[in-house]
Parts: sequence; structure tokens; C-alpha cells
Amino acid sequence: MNFININSEEEIKILANLASEIWHEYWTVILSIEQIDYMVDKFQSELAIKNQIEGERYVYNILEDNGNIIGYFGIAPKEDYLFLSKLYIKKEFRNCGCGRLAFNKTKQLAQQFNKKSIRLTVNKNNINTIKAYEKWGFKTIDAVVTDIGNGFVMDDYIMEFEL
Repeated sequence: MNFININSEEEIKILANLASEIWHEYWTVILSIEQIDYMVDKFQSELAIKNQIEGERYVYNILEDNGNIIGYFGIAPKEDYLFLSKLYIKKEFRNCGCGRLAFNKTKQLAQQFNKKSIRLTVNKNNINTIKAYEKWGFKTIDAVVTDIGNGFVMDDYIMEFEL
């Protein structure tokens, strides 16, 4: 598997299209189409990704294997930990170890950033993903409801993995 670090305008465009595709396939069982559209525009549009990379030190990687784009992940170094902001795999590549490979890469990046833990937020209704994170060694450390605007909230657990 290859990890393609996203930097150029063209790569950001590819990532934004990939994010929209995966989010619209994945989240429909938990969120309304209106909230998915809003969140993609707010967090995963070309402009949002560009702003995250340039202004918030986000690092995005696309996962590629044998010419197939499989998914992506995004991280951001915080003061005391590495934030795993996004980890999404296309439907046809789920449950084959691709997510774990991306997480292993995230652990390497956390060490490069000199962080002792990795944190993430996960929707409380995203049961299968929560189970996967627990299997990888994450522990739930808190819960948070975040107002993201337009009448929408994110109702999440905060999970942490200690390196």
C-alpha cells in the first residue's frame, strides 16, 4: 500500500471528491443527507482541506494500492497529542486490513511529531467503527456534543490511543 501525501491543488481536488463519495455512501445510515452535504462542504471541500493544510498543519494521505484509490486519512498535531481527524475507506475495501495499515502509518507520524498519544472523535452511533478502534487499543476518554452550525451537531466519543 502507498500513502500519497496531499499537497498540490490537483491532489486536494482528488481528495475532496473522494471524501464526498465516501461520506455520501457511508453516513446515510446515521446522518441526514442535508447534514452530510453540510459537513462535506464545511470540512472536506477543496477550500476546507486547503485551509486545514495551510492554516492548521493538517497532513492528509490518500491510500493507494495497485492503482486503486482505497481511502484516506487526515491528522493534525495538537499540543499534547496527534489528532486523527479522518480515516475513511471505500466500501469495497473495508474489512481487509486497510484501515489498520492507515492507523499504523498514523502511529509512525505521531512518533515523528513526538506525540505520546493519538486522539479522535467518533460518532456515538458508529458502532462498528468504535469496535474497530477498541480492537486497535483505543479507549473512550470523554463524550462531546459539538454545534457545527446550520442546526447540526456532532454527537461524539473522544477516544485515545497511548503510544
